[in-house]
Amino acid sequence: MAQARSSLISLDATPYYHCVSRCVRRSFLCGHDDTTDKSYEHRRGWIEKRLLALSHAFCIDVCAYAIMSNHYHVVLHININKAKTLSPLDVAERWLAFHQGPLLIQRFIRGDKLSEAESESCMNIIEVWRERLTSISWFMRLINQHIAAEANREDKCTGHFWEGRFKSQALLDEKALAAAMAYVDLNPVRAAIADTPEQSDHTSVKARIESLKSEDITAPSLFPFAGNPREDMPDGIPFRLMDYLELVDWTGRQVRDDKRGHIENGLPSLLSRLGFDTQSWIRTCTKIERGSIVGAESAVKAALPHLNRQRMSGIRLPDR
Repeated sequence: MAQARSSLISLDATPYYHCVSRCVRRSFLCGHDDTTDKSYEHRRGWIEKRLLALSHAFCIDVCAYAIMSNHYHVVLHININKAKTLSPLDVAERWLAFHQGPLLIQRFIRGDKLSEAESESCMNIIEVWRERLTSISWFMRLINQHIAAEANREDKCTGHFWEGRFKSQALLDEKALAAAMAYVDLNPVRAAIADTPEQSDHTSVKARIESLKSEDITAPSLFPFAGNPREDMPDGIPFRLMDYLELVDWTGRQVRDDKRGHIENGLPSLLSRLGFDTQSWIRTCTKIERGSIVGAESAVKAALPHLNRQRMSGIRLPDR
């Protein structure tokens, strides 16, 4: 039975979420179908382009993504503070980048003189849009509806393209966030369609590595790394980029070589800071999709009231 979104997504619990959408049809979302000898590889670009374009309009940041043959993963950050600071005009322009607006809003954007009643009605509409700009459900809907329409048009067919609703997991703390991001970025390596993270096409880790090569520290359209937690922490992922890349590289080697718990060159510094031992880390980042919430046991207990839940479930990570 599907769970209500109120038990899966709550800003009071966490702003970070891992989401997955899977294709429902036999035909591929992307990649190459050996049965029909037809390539759908170009569709990866559709999804990547749509995902990153929406991140510019929405107040939702993309921390990680991987686009696979019949599904895609994203790790998202709901940026509620950004949404609060947007002017009514900013909100309207962002929403209308992907929707047609009523004539009243178009007049507002043009700067036409509005009556008091029209102004009030206009602001009411815009405040609804402001809330939607922080909605993961609306964000995922605008990706999936667009891709389904394009794929159906290309396949010359109709009907459902995606499995019901997308799956979402609440990432309750830094441990859960690191594990989910590594899990997502290493999808192509685990699926044996790429040998290394930097060869993993249509992933956030490759985009970040390519940006480093071009001496651009921040990958375009991706939520930046802000470094280790400290006072006056800037907006961003609470790790150092190089620590994270080291962790992904190390984890990828352990997963591919099936050497769980065995290390040759020592534990990556980020794992040490997060308090992970090697076995619990490998177990977590290879089984992250189990359950709807991920975090240390204390974080899970604290989040239950915000998610309107009574029982502990999902992946419980060790407290420090």
